[in-house]
Amino acid sequence: MAGIAHNQGFQAIVIGGIEDHIHALLLLPPTLPLAKAVQFLKGSSSKWINDTQAMPSHFAWQEGYGAFSVSASQTSDVVRYIRDQRSHHAKKTFADEFLALLNKYEVSYDPNHVLG
Repeated sequence: MAGIAHNQGFQAIVIGGIEDHIHALLLLPPTLPLAKAVQFLKGSSSKWINDTQAMPSHFAWQEGYGAFSVSASQTSDVVRYIRDQRSHHAKKTFADEFLALLNKYEVSYDPNHVLG
């Protein structure tokens, strides 16, 4: 995915995750909308996974995604958090964590659709 980012003109500082999701810290140029960067990552990576048969069955990302901006001063904390996904999610599920973030930052969402 870092190679996809590079080929599309943006930087993946770190990408990591576990079986049911990933986290990516991206540095986008001002001319590239976030939605387009996510489209590049999801589309190209799913094509690669399916073309190389890296998964035993057809792979597809979920339809949506969540995105949060991060101040430069928090970069090292976010990198550490992304690299430590397995132990982090042993304590708190992705769903619980994501909903807590939405609530903490008062992001409106439809509970019937937020997690697919």
